[in-house]
Amino acid sequence: MSGGSGCCLALLLVWSLCVSARCRFPSLDHIRPRASDRAQGRAVTELLRRLLGNRSAEFIVSINGSLSNDSLDVCELRSTKNNKVVATGSTGVAVASGIYNYLKYFCNCHVSWSGNQLDLPRPLPKLTGVLRISTPHRFRYYQNVCTFSYSSVWWDWPRWEKEIDWMALNGLNLPLAFTGQEALWQEVYRALGLNQSEIEEFFSGPAFLAWNRMANLFKFGGPLPQSWHVNQLYLQFKILERMRSFGMIPVLPAFSGNIPKGVLRLYPEARVTRLGPWSHFNCSYSCSLVLDPQDPLFHHIGSLYLSQVLKQFGTDHIYSTDTFNEMTPPSSDPAYLSAVSRSVFASMTAVDPQAVWLMQGWLFFSDAAFWKPAQIQALLHGVPLGRMIVLDLFAETEPIFSYTESFYGQPFIWCMLQNFGGNSGLFGTVESINSGPFKALHFPNSTLVGIGMTPEGIEQNPVTYELMSELAWRKEPVNLAKWVSLYAIRRYGNTQESLTAAWRLLFASIYNCSDPHYRNHNHSPLVRRPSFHMNTGLWYDPADLYKAWKLIMDAAPSLMSKETFRYDLVDVTREVLQVLTTSFYRDIADAFKKQNLSELLTAGGVLVYDLLPELNRLLSSNRNFLLGTWLERARSLAVDDKEAQLYDMNARNQITLWGPSGEILDYASKEWGGLIEDYYAQRWGLFVQTLVECLNSGQPFKQAAFNQAVFQIEKGFIYNGRKYPTKPQGDTYEIAYRIFLKYFPQALNRL
Repeated sequence: MSGGSGCCLALLLVWSLCVSARCRFPSLDHIRPRASDRAQGRAVTELLRRLLGNRSAEFIVSINGSLSNDSLDVCELRSTKNNKVVATGSTGVAVASGIYNYLKYFCNCHVSWSGNQLDLPRPLPKLTGVLRISTPHRFRYYQNVCTFSYSSVWWDWPRWEKEIDWMALNGLNLPLAFTGQEALWQEVYRALGLNQSEIEEFFSGPAFLAWNRMANLFKFGGPLPQSWHVNQLYLQFKILERMRSFGMIPVLPAFSGNIPKGVLRLYPEARVTRLGPWSHFNCSYSCSLVLDPQDPLFHHIGSLYLSQVLKQFGTDHIYSTDTFNEMTPPSSDPAYLSAVSRSVFASMTAVDPQAVWLMQGWLFFSDAAFWKPAQIQALLHGVPLGRMIVLDLFAETEPIFSYTESFYGQPFIWCMLQNFGGNSGLFGTVESINSGPFKALHFPNSTLVGIGMTPEGIEQNPVTYELMSELAWRKEPVNLAKWVSLYAIRRYGNTQESLTAAWRLLFASIYNCSDPHYRNHNHSPLVRRPSFHMNTGLWYDPADLYKAWKLIMDAAPSLMSKETFRYDLVDVTREVLQVLTTSFYRDIADAFKKQNLSELLTAGGVLVYDLLPELNRLLSSNRNFLLGTWLERARSLAVDDKEAQLYDMNARNQITLWGPSGEILDYASKEWGGLIEDYYAQRWGLFVQTLVECLNSGQPFKQAAFNQAVFQIEKGFIYNGRKYPTKPQGDTYEIAYRIFLKYFPQALNRL
């Protein structure tokens, strides 16, 4: 497709904004890219080669750090007489995102987790004059401490390389870099005098390291093999080198006070708090030990660790650690809370005098009963103003800056959390993210220094991440209907009106959750343990989803060659079947209540023997929805069978039981081919069978007895030893069309 529609958008992309907040924080002036201009230019050139192959030669890249005199990224693009595009920018990230803007709005191209659409026009569309793209935001932050467990835990270098390319294209310059830290902790613990068994009893398995790091749990899913440490350390070196080559500022880990039990053998006088149980875990795996930050040992361990971090990883001076994550402090005395943050920060500055502490603001929301204004201000003011950056982690739904006077003067980053647990499911809060960052920017005495994306899990809903990352370069909200229409055109490289109409419907409904305090956990009965107390609510009218489904199905025959389209066809059809599962669940519950065996058998039979098997077949036809890929990636990191079994158990447990006995059951649910068949469908089959037996015998349904029986299915899945396909099977269009013919009329009848 030609880029004609882009020309009229050129003006939309010319924006710049002066921000006073930055002037208040000279303490952040030293946070700059480490790589030279030339090295950053080389990194962008190599990215374009990976992305565009031979066509990359049509872009001329130049980095000039002095192009920006206020640390705010800028990129200028112009066309040459021989149809090349020259991109000059302040950093590698600025140039990569400037070129991606050109690719989007002039070439109708698209890059996402679920596939690329890169039909570049030949020759490249000409720019008239200079297209200048700039951002009012010093930082564009990315990732959540949980993402490393829910999404990237099993990644190899090629997958990381792809992600860092995606970060650069989307203008992200402040990524979390938490990989490989356990290898350094092992060295620190050994230096302190802990023995190997004490260390092994502390680290959790790979799929649960995020919560081990936050002092929520220990040991579960372990022990961590030595080969894991070697592999992750190797990855971290490559990750950091690549991030820095683009001019990104990787955020490194620091000490929060979480310690192994063995430390008390060596330092019996240490002042330690034993936390209570976390999230239904008993004290075999939780009730962690946290060292009092005012104990001199805290400073000693924190300094030892950060010295290791600097020695192995180098530094860009920003460190992340979280005190009191989902745990209540032992005292609410403001003097104590200030002393805590002062001590944590002192352990950083002892090693790096230029340290800046990046802290998640999640605790202020998750334990709002404890964190009143005096307590929040005390914790924040224990660190000099400008030396702490707070992530307003869930700002699209629960902004904290607005009731803390902009975090009482500390700089903050407005973040879209978007996803919990890496759950499947269409979801967005597009009106909120379209306006929220601008409200934060213009808030009285705003200390906003950036915007960010902090999903617990990624690789779903690519549209929300593309919108959010683009908003960092806008000076005002976008017209959402127009924006998503252009998104549909570039995602598929096709101007069919049915596709843009479908996306406008989705954006106005399922992607526009405005329910107060709504958290995007997938509450659908499909992925929850069956009971008579299931959440059947929706934040949108399913009629809009069904209309969009029909429009997408209508367009399908001519678009099946596009990977992006195949993904969306599966994803939207999957969502429809998820909604219909809720409808059949209601029928099952009503039939049982009325003691109508015939209706129960009909509704239960359709769900268990047709809808769920069809859903499994649909998901199994696309490489992005395969359980086998998740398990194969886990096993591929092992050096022997014992490790392979450990990693397999970690991978299966996290997405199902989340704990030895279902402590956080289904929190990280996924709708994947293989998982539907052997986990969710088995549970629903047992539920329907149990209800039929109850009606036949005249016995009441007992949830506790059912829970015991269904736990055997859940646990059985984790240890079933089955190998699941890693390649798609079946024809997506045939399967989706068959489902459509069967279930579209039913869907309309059930409205």
